[in-house]
Amino acid sequence: MKEIVLLGGYTRKTGQGIYKATFDSDSGTLTTPTPYVTTLKSPTYLAVSKAGFAYAVAADDGKGGVATIDLHHTPGVVLDRSLAPGGSPAHISIDENRQLVFASFYHDGRVNVYQIQADHTLKPVAVAVHSGHGPRPEQTASHVHYAALSPDGRLAVVDLGNDTVASYPVAADGKLGKPATLHLPAGYGPRHLAFLPGHDDIAYLVGELSSQISVLEYHAGQFTLGETRRTIPADWTAHNGAAAIRISADGRFVYVSNRGYNGIAVFAVTANGQHLELVQQITTHGEFPRDFNLDLSQKYLLAVNQNTDNATLYRRDADSGKLTTLVADIPAPEAVNVTFLSD
Repeated sequence: MKEIVLLGGYTRKTGQGIYKATFDSDSGTLTTPTPYVTTLKSPTYLAVSKAGFAYAVAADDGKGGVATIDLHHTPGVVLDRSLAPGGSPAHISIDENRQLVFASFYHDGRVNVYQIQADHTLKPVAVAVHSGHGPRPEQTASHVHYAALSPDGRLAVVDLGNDTVASYPVAADGKLGKPATLHLPAGYGPRHLAFLPGHDDIAYLVGELSSQISVLEYHAGQFTLGETRRTIPADWTAHNGAAAIRISADGRFVYVSNRGYNGIAVFAVTANGQHLELVQQITTHGEFPRDFNLDLSQKYLLAVNQNTDNATLYRRDADSGKLTTLVADIPAPEAVNVTFLSD
């Protein structure tokens, strides 16, 4: 099966923006990524709609927001930029049912909600501003790092700066209601979460600053904290920041990237989702793996190393969840985001 791979990234050094490659899941081969959208400044994260339009991080002259990209062309065509004064977002997600886009503004401590128009461009419709701080040097203010839908249609918002996970009701027009909030241990530094496939009441939360992963139970819009595990070995004393989290489609394995330790941690899901067992730590063969993703066939995983400009391709064993390195020197200039699409 042929798949499309889009790599979002920085444009600070040699990176040119969004790169595109073709992946063959039958042979496990990836073409060399080539520039696909070069007119955006540091499009570090993107989300793709079912209609074939990408919504990507955009920044320009002290403004930040989201750009709309038509993927039906080569190169991709930037249709619009919805920008406002301030920083650019760190994460973007899509609500297909209500045709909304959510953008998490790390530096500004807020979530912006946009409505997708008939021409697929965006109209700002709501903003939720967070406050507060934590004990670590990185937590001097609110830093919203993730916002995406829960299975029941609420908006789960992860704030690294104030150690919270909030759940907002979302109206049909994108307006946000009063949230229910989980307060985490001080200094946890939550970054991203992912719900367990087939279990609407279980999610896994990654703590960037604490290098931890936690089980969260979810009921009627409220998160509660369950078991917490380390994402790095106990004897690792140098700096590390846990980053991306992905779950296999069958819900049996959870994968977390570690920047500093520079590896992927593989956890097996047991006890009906309530327990995570570490089964592997494997190097990413590069430095600072901010993101990775499983391909559509679930037989492979692709990780990108921001500081060494390379991507690493692994074969994944569906029974054990473990990874085996296939190629470790794929060119990926300043890449920090991985998206697989059907060809």
